[in-house]
Amino acid sequence: MRTMRRYAAASFLLLCPLAAQETVDMQARIDLYAADLGDLRRRFDAPMSAERDQALRTRLEAEAAALAQLDFDRLDRSGRVDWLLLDNHVRRELQRLDEERRRDQELVELLPFAPIVTSFVEAWRRHDEVEGRAAAAALDAIREQATQVKQALAAGKFATLAAALPERARSRLDAQRRALRRWFEFRDGYDPQFSWWTRTPFQAADEALGGLHEALGTLPSAAGVDRTLIGDPIGEAALRRALELEWIPYSPQELVAIAEREFAWCDAEMAKATQEMGLADWRAALEQVKQHHRQPGEQPALIRALNQEAIDFLRQHDLLTIPPLAEQCWRMSMMSREAQRVNPFFLGGDTIQVSFPTEAMTEAEKLQSLRSNNEHFCRATVFHELIPGHWLQQYSQARYRRYREPFDSPFWIEGWALYWEMRMYELGFAKSPEDRIGALYWRKHRCARIVFSLNFHLGRWTGPQCVDYLIDRVGHERAAAEGEVRRSVSGGYGPLYQAAYMLGGLQFRALHDELVGSGRSERQFHDAVLRENAMPVAALRAALRPELPGKALADWRFADR
Repeated sequence: MRTMRRYAAASFLLLCPLAAQETVDMQARIDLYAADLGDLRRRFDAPMSAERDQALRTRLEAEAAALAQLDFDRLDRSGRVDWLLLDNHVRRELQRLDEERRRDQELVELLPFAPIVTSFVEAWRRHDEVEGRAAAAALDAIREQATQVKQALAAGKFATLAAALPERARSRLDAQRRALRRWFEFRDGYDPQFSWWTRTPFQAADEALGGLHEALGTLPSAAGVDRTLIGDPIGEAALRRALELEWIPYSPQELVAIAEREFAWCDAEMAKATQEMGLADWRAALEQVKQHHRQPGEQPALIRALNQEAIDFLRQHDLLTIPPLAEQCWRMSMMSREAQRVNPFFLGGDTIQVSFPTEAMTEAEKLQSLRSNNEHFCRATVFHELIPGHWLQQYSQARYRRYREPFDSPFWIEGWALYWEMRMYELGFAKSPEDRIGALYWRKHRCARIVFSLNFHLGRWTGPQCVDYLIDRVGHERAAAEGEVRRSVSGGYGPLYQAAYMLGGLQFRALHDELVGSGRSERQFHDAVLRENAMPVAALRAALRPELPGKALADWRFADR
């Protein structure tokens, strides 16, 4: 009954006349929209499904049409910001569907059996009956087609494929194989005629899919290359579309130039700190800093002390409100060897996940982990992960404007934490030249993320070239550089995620300079940011400026100077 009421309300919001325009409740509309998308994605879960695409597209297009009918100028400030966020989210999701369909179309030759698997899952979700003999014949067709593709791979038919396509096909094949297994296991053992007809054909089909997955991972074109560093560049057109949806009015090439400008500042600051250490070369200074690490078993005590040091500094300068529960309710865990292959440094939030050597590591891996997580690097990043960074963000998101959860943006999430690295540096948190070297190492790292991630997605650099760049330009240990690139190109993060750290930080710095003063203190500014919840920073600017926002937010050139 609750679901029926919700859909009735959703239909009313989508179709109601505009006579009651002044009473439009954007929060309710966003809640219903998010709930509907959640239901649709749960119901239409067949991979590579045209039915799924159409169901989502219909709901998104209905929302877009309804938003277009609203009189934006009659909304209050919060309503206007919510309208901008929802409209942007709808466009983002429609573009995502277009891109997903285009990329799946490129895999037709490698996964010719996909429509059969998809049709099985779609029929299951419609609660259709299954005729065992027909299903067995279709399973045999899957086996035959998967075997034929595997044979074609062995014969060199696909030798000229772009390096990224086999990896993308492997990922989609994994999803297809899991979906087929779920479909089979739903009836197997419960429906005797189904099991009698399909059990052996299913096992043969599943084995053939597994064989194809293995064959895709051993193509000659990928010989000698770590497959986890290959990645799947999206191209310049897709990068520009992604930037537009973050209201960022710069081209990828302009952003690389901005990163190089910030790099030059970092180089100059590092040269000063290097000179203070009595050294002539920043690499020698960095090497000396990397030697200052805790002994095995002592890292948790360091993290605890550094968190308290940052909190005391924030209070001393009256920079923002730190709720007692936020100060009390964070946790710590230690990363496994496997996790550190992707995340060689901290991860944060309510639990700070600490990278430090484990017994399972080789001697070389242990030394690289020690050096990469030394005391001075940690001093510059613990507060990024905890307070005032990711943990305080999560604490606030759970308490203020929770309905804005769909509008999360890496430029808000990572930009806020990186902004605090900038602000703390400006206020003198890093006192010794060694601490400044540690802070600047991270800042250079974030400049490098813009350069290598955008060049990768523009198709200019390969994954291994990105690794070499991080080692050369920033001073990473090789294992750390490979982990960073692996994390960036693996597909688990969006194509702009790595660039979002520094660019988001620059956005927050520009917003700080614009809004702090004239009666608004730093504490008031920072508290206000956290109470708006996550969103692209240009939309946050619209929410915090004195002027009522309009529909054009993409003209904020936050990095011009």
